[in-house]
Amino acid sequence: MQARKKYLLLAFLASWLVLLLLLLGDRLRRSAFMSQPRAVSPRSWPHWADRSLLGSFAAPQELQDLGTPSPPSSRLNSSSRCRMENCFDLGRCRRHGFKVFTYPRQLGPHSRYHTRRPEEACVFVLPFDTLDRDRLSARYVPGLGQQLGASPLWNGGRNHLVFNLYSGTWPHYGPELGFDVGQAMLAKASFDAESFRPGFDVSIPLFPRDHPQWGGQEGRLRHGAVPPRKKYLLAFKGKRYLTGIGSGTRNALHHIHNGKDIVSLTTCKHGKDWEKHKDARCDKDNADYEKFDYQELLHNSTFCIVPRGRRLGSFRFLEALQAACIPVLLSDGWELPFSEVIDWSKAAVVGSERLLLQIPSAVRCIHPERVLALQQQTQFLWDAYFSSVDKIVHTTLEIIKDRLLPHRSRPRFLWNEPPGGLLALPDFSTHIGDFPFYYLQHGSSPSEKFTALIRVVSPLSQPVLRLIQAVSRSQYCAQILVLWSCEEPPPPLEKWPQITVPLSVIEGRREPSDRFFPYAAIRTDAVLSLDEDSSLSTSEVDFAFVVWRSFPERIVGFLASSHFWDAEQQRWGYTSRWTNELSIVLTAAAFYHRYYHSLFTGYLPAGLRELAGGLAACEDILMNVLVAAVTKLPPIKVTQRKQHKEAVPQQQVKGTLAEWP
Repeated sequence: MQARKKYLLLAFLASWLVLLLLLLGDRLRRSAFMSQPRAVSPRSWPHWADRSLLGSFAAPQELQDLGTPSPPSSRLNSSSRCRMENCFDLGRCRRHGFKVFTYPRQLGPHSRYHTRRPEEACVFVLPFDTLDRDRLSARYVPGLGQQLGASPLWNGGRNHLVFNLYSGTWPHYGPELGFDVGQAMLAKASFDAESFRPGFDVSIPLFPRDHPQWGGQEGRLRHGAVPPRKKYLLAFKGKRYLTGIGSGTRNALHHIHNGKDIVSLTTCKHGKDWEKHKDARCDKDNADYEKFDYQELLHNSTFCIVPRGRRLGSFRFLEALQAACIPVLLSDGWELPFSEVIDWSKAAVVGSERLLLQIPSAVRCIHPERVLALQQQTQFLWDAYFSSVDKIVHTTLEIIKDRLLPHRSRPRFLWNEPPGGLLALPDFSTHIGDFPFYYLQHGSSPSEKFTALIRVVSPLSQPVLRLIQAVSRSQYCAQILVLWSCEEPPPPLEKWPQITVPLSVIEGRREPSDRFFPYAAIRTDAVLSLDEDSSLSTSEVDFAFVVWRSFPERIVGFLASSHFWDAEQQRWGYTSRWTNELSIVLTAAAFYHRYYHSLFTGYLPAGLRELAGGLAACEDILMNVLVAAVTKLPPIKVTQRKQHKEAVPQQQVKGTLAEWP
């Protein structure tokens, strides 16, 4: 029995020894094979690797790129590890606030962020034209790298912002700019998601050179556009690109054309040698292409296909937004414009180039209510962020500013709901319940008290005292602030009437726009703006305030005026005559939200405020225009109680009374 156990143990050990030898032999054979030289492609280093650092640990052959290598100074990926934490000097912004030093016309002295002193700047914008970096373009600026190196402000690109619309060139149209951006932030069109540095770069839309510098045209969606379906369900008209990058998707667009509610037209006529590459379908495509007008399709289609061009972005994107034609995006890998703050699922259909044939059935399934919501969002986004170069630039700057102070940045909700992020100043608040536009969405209502702000430009008189007493008796009055703009000093406290609410005197700068300064003493949502000669009763004040609480985003007041176009003088006119129409409510006796003080002082250009201060009644017009531009709504006029008696003949009165039963 003992011998049997010994044999079993020996057999078990022998089997383990054989297995161990087999494993070692296999490892030795693999080691010998791996030690032999192999003809393989070089190792593919991550796209973010800095080539200047690879030489210390990479074999020389591993640093070779396929195709013609570009010089290290023009490589976009040389600083792709940059983030605000390691490539941006936050200290410059803490010292002087968010100031921008720039030369180009995109951001002139009209901007509230502009500074002429580089030592005050938080962000620098290059003095060179970097919009077109296509080497084949006539607008290409050569030798930009040398010019930047000679600039004392460049500092390796730190705290710099580079705007670019076109990068790379034929045939690959890559991300190269022809110079090393270093640690600079890129605000770039046609940004691909692979080279985009989240939280550092900004993706902007591709816009034409004749895009409006300021203002911009309005959207094309008209009121009452219900049902939202238009003549065509889905439309496209554009170039085919017979060969090269971007041709894959466009060559397949004819498959979804049905000639009825889906119109997808392409032309082969693109470039000088298109006939060399024409195929059997070109003649028919070119003929069908001429049968439809592009603008007619654009404005009469519910959805517009926006495929990639040679680059990822195209002009068609902004054209579709303005026309309220819901963009159907077919550009894989495109980092959408302002994607950091804009929720594009509310305004566009983001498709895939590989799933082109599924697009028609996908858009047919979208409910009409959803279609209308998408159309309305295109109009909001167009007007808020894309209708002018000024808005595109300032949206870029506001995104960067929010990164610097994340605890005071705007929530994403404010960017995607009217009036938008540019008109929701975080310096005022980041809580949506503090703004006059979002009470309904927030499920709240404005405060139940108001602050009366009375502007006094002459010595204290009885009309002012009576006005103070009438306003103070309102059940909704929280306090009265007297803005003293008289040359004489204000009288002592014992000269003012004894009232039941706090009364404070603020010495102003004797300018009409002083009434619109965001005084810290104003703590209520509502402001009752009054002139010293205003004549209101307590009941009139109460009634106007109750009306305002139902429309807190609008101006509600008693005195109305109108603007009109004077055909003879060829200019706008202004009248206070009583008519059946009104467009302005004077702030001499009006309620409005205190947030408009912050907008008036912090949003409007200083030059515009100075112009308004030098003209009579101009500050009223400016405030009304500001509120109308923000809300897209007119002011509300409330009627005062009649202050006079009608002169009726005595005999007529007696006769009327005698006939009364």
